[in-house]
Amino acid sequence: MSKIGFTHLLKGLWLLWLWEVALVMGSKLWEVPTAPFTSPVNNTAKLLWEPQCQAQLSHLQDGAKITALIPPKLEGSWVSSRCEVRPGPEFLTRSYTFYPSRQFKALQFYYRDGGCREPAYSLVIRGRMRLRQASWITRGATEAEHHLHKVGVVFHSVAAARRLAARLPPVCQGRAGAGWVPGRLYELYSSRAGGSSCLEALGFSMMELSLLRVETQHHPHGGTVQELFLGDVHTDWSQRAHYRPTGYQRPLQSSMHHIHPCPVCARVYRSSEQRPPVLPAVPAVGLSLGGRWASQGCESRPAVLFLTRLFSFDAARRAWEGLYQHYSDPACRQPTFAVRAAGQYALGGPSPRVPGAAQLVFRVTRAWVTALDRPTARLLNASRAGRCGGAGLWEVGAEQDVTPTGGCAALGIRLPHKEYELFRAGLDHLQRPLLFTGQRPTDGSSPDRPHKRPTSFQAPLVQCTAETPPPQRHGRREGPASAVAGLRRDYGSVLAPLLSGWFVLAVH
Repeated sequence: MSKIGFTHLLKGLWLLWLWEVALVMGSKLWEVPTAPFTSPVNNTAKLLWEPQCQAQLSHLQDGAKITALIPPKLEGSWVSSRCEVRPGPEFLTRSYTFYPSRQFKALQFYYRDGGCREPAYSLVIRGRMRLRQASWITRGATEAEHHLHKVGVVFHSVAAARRLAARLPPVCQGRAGAGWVPGRLYELYSSRAGGSSCLEALGFSMMELSLLRVETQHHPHGGTVQELFLGDVHTDWSQRAHYRPTGYQRPLQSSMHHIHPCPVCARVYRSSEQRPPVLPAVPAVGLSLGGRWASQGCESRPAVLFLTRLFSFDAARRAWEGLYQHYSDPACRQPTFAVRAAGQYALGGPSPRVPGAAQLVFRVTRAWVTALDRPTARLLNASRAGRCGGAGLWEVGAEQDVTPTGGCAALGIRLPHKEYELFRAGLDHLQRPLLFTGQRPTDGSSPDRPHKRPTSFQAPLVQCTAETPPPQRHGRREGPASAVAGLRRDYGSVLAPLLSGWFVLAVH
């Protein structure tokens, strides 16, 4: 097949995939009616691009400083850089070691608290894995197969042993003999003796090893940082054991080439199943949304979405506006479409399930869409009249208001919409403010009911502007299209990732 023919084939496959995503998502998003809303922020599109945010976005697009080999080199140790939160919620840290013989040893340390300071139990996982081909679904990833040899558990208190034992079937409890003793290793599973029911009772799965990517960041001062991205964990416990990932978890850091300073990395690296890491105390950070927050890197979502996000919050008016930009590649250099969304939010009380997190309710009442490549523009032009902006009027780089048509059915956007969210504040290794927002359901649905509120988080956003200036009134408002065009002109394709990122947050 000629090179030109193959390029056209890839474009066709991408367009077909986009149609399929639209069909899957279209009936699940933005569906709760709310009262009409007029944004009090009249010049947000212009205000967003201040020097701090521009610098943050430009850094994301510096793809020359990030390399990713296929297949990746896994040999060595990889550790958590912070206390991780999985759906449930579960609080844990991880330490994975891969050997040249293709054997691996994975340590997972589980805790009672959200700061990973009260160890409950540790899992010791040994097995073998084999790298396969580059993923046909998730660009830039490598598929792999794994085979578990043994899985053992070590309890770190009598109370933890009792709580976990209550979840295990009788056949598993029989392995303890006279009773579970803290500090002793008990085998829950082996490839010879079996025990899969014990693992299922724990919601345990190592399917995260079926999709992976290693990124190397080359910094100007000469240092390097290596991160291991493993497959995402399904937000529904009942689906974990059988779910084949299409997105990633937060990355593990190489024990040799990690972010500095990283006190958590050192503690996790020196740990063992009998001596779990106890992370240093972290001062509580109050949730203060006012200002602007941007993605720290190209983010991934299940269903093959790559994006960046930028949020702007007006705390006085309880209003927000966001830019999400979607890409077709894992480096966020090939933009496909951008969404700008706006609405209001209400602060709730502290989360009863996730310590340090707050409950919020978001209303999404307005949205604008910009096609950033020709396949997306053709897709939108093929929409039925009245379903996605002006039918047949879509052009690359020109933004359209899709509020009058109740959103955009082709992209799964429905207006107005309400979602129940989970936010938490934090600090990064440079003591910059971070904002953690709720993880999206793996099945593509929306947390549009209180019981569907997230219990874990997406990749954190970093604050790029501390306060939102008061709105400025102008006779002619600078629309989203001009903002997108200006950003692409001055900062390459930075906006595309931002807009799609905000779309996923509001669609949370």
